[in-house]
Amino acid sequence: MAELRLGPVLRYVDDDSATVWVETDGACEARVVCDDGTAAAAASWCVAGHHYALVVLTGLAPGRETGYTVELDGERVWPLPDSPYPPSTVRTRPSGGDGELCVAFGSCRWSAPASEGTDRIGPDALDTLARTYARGSGGRLPDLMLLLGDQVYADETSPATQRWLAARRDLDEPPWTQVADYEEYTRLYAESWLDPGIRWLLSCVPSYMVFDDHDVIDDWNTSQAWLEDIRRQSWWADRVTGGMMSYWVYQHLGNLSPRQLAEDPLYAAVRAAGDGTAELRRFAEGADRDRAGTRWSYRRDIGRVRIVVVDSRSARVLEEGKRAMLDDGEAAWLREQVLKDRDYDHLLVGTSLPWLLPHGIHAAESWDEALCAGVRGPRWARLGERLRRAADMEHWAAFRSSFDTLADLLGEVAGPREDGTPGPATVCVLAGDVHHGYAAQARRRDGAQHPSAGRVFQLTCSPVHNSVPAAMRLGFRVGWSWLGKGVGALLSRHGRLPRLPVAWRRLGGPWFGNQFMTLTVRDRAMHLRLHQVAGDTAGSAKLITPFESTLSGGSSGE
Repeated sequence: MAELRLGPVLRYVDDDSATVWVETDGACEARVVCDDGTAAAAASWCVAGHHYALVVLTGLAPGRETGYTVELDGERVWPLPDSPYPPSTVRTRPSGGDGELCVAFGSCRWSAPASEGTDRIGPDALDTLARTYARGSGGRLPDLMLLLGDQVYADETSPATQRWLAARRDLDEPPWTQVADYEEYTRLYAESWLDPGIRWLLSCVPSYMVFDDHDVIDDWNTSQAWLEDIRRQSWWADRVTGGMMSYWVYQHLGNLSPRQLAEDPLYAAVRAAGDGTAELRRFAEGADRDRAGTRWSYRRDIGRVRIVVVDSRSARVLEEGKRAMLDDGEAAWLREQVLKDRDYDHLLVGTSLPWLLPHGIHAAESWDEALCAGVRGPRWARLGERLRRAADMEHWAAFRSSFDTLADLLGEVAGPREDGTPGPATVCVLAGDVHHGYAAQARRRDGAQHPSAGRVFQLTCSPVHNSVPAAMRLGFRVGWSWLGKGVGALLSRHGRLPRLPVAWRRLGGPWFGNQFMTLTVRDRAMHLRLHQVAGDTAGSAKLITPFESTLSGGSSGE
């Protein structure tokens, strides 16, 4: 009999359907049975010796919460015996999109067993959320989670994983203690998602995901020179192919609706093949070679909230002089998704990398890009490339044309609709990556912003479970200060940078520590909360709220 290896992971949920992902240790039929009598089953499919199923539940009652169990070939395998956590449930959205919506988001979750010394970076924020809820003191769980990158760390493995790697290959040979291929990626997901609290939380709260650099390698697609260098490494092809394959299986598929799954030709081919390894490998190799031909971005409309999650890693144009965070096709897709049918009250744009940075850091990244493009000659260009890699200068600010384009688009979206009625109350860019949190509000410099335009925010939150060196903490603090602004002005002048189209002010932060944010939306009102871990060990950890703010009230046009 097949056994449950990983999951269940609750992914897409709307008012009457849901998808549940599982990994098993053999071929089987996976069946999800709800307490209200709703049930569905799916045959497993295979990739590289691993077996998976994505069960699509339909006909669920809107606005209801129901418990569920998982069976493999008729034998119940979930919930686990003697679990300290409550039963797993599916909570559907009310029909018509009414009711409150709570969105949790964050990024950068490095995972390893606590016995491996992870307490040096403190308890995991999401694990603390699960433990708090299980103790009966956590209130209501979020309605969904946006995990904005670095779900796994392919280039920073735990001691336990390194011992596992050493049993299958020589760690003195490239890629050393980093993962090498698909099989080793499956180890990372198992290590991350088998944590009891995380496993239960993922079984109850719908999750939507997107990759960032560490899901493949640090500073992935920083520049054309970086890409040329990495492609000369003998181990890179297997690494990036394994990364793309595993991302499709473990993260991307669950972002899709039942209709999108039914229309996806690759998903159909993998399921029909029995062993879909060859089909998925061909796709992954093509996705790396021809980034413009693959779309990882997606959109969700939940009531009057629109969520657009954009791929700001693999869709980049890296050629100097033409650099762009998004290629033409991806940029056109983003514009269409946020402008089409603008009958929504809030827009959430998810991107793994912050659009607005601390002022001094933003100026430094744009200055560095100008140097690399040759604005001060070849010697400065060589220095710029070294600085770019050493200091991780590859956020939206380091793709200045894309930064300006996004600023213009968000300003347009925030304005009145075509019929003159107010547009969305808020436009929020959600991001992580930088291992701290902050909230900032933007405004147009040219005075063209309409009086009734919605408020535009940058909300950045990471890490869920990681750390940041003291020197970088100081750098982030200085970046927001008058000194950082002054240095930024000098760098902008030296780099001959054009005037920024927007200005922004910090509303809160920087905050350091393991954390996540929530946005609670009802009608045109939106409330932001920062949830941070207090305590040194998992047993003593609790969540505190060091910051909260009402980003928009309930009145039209506020």
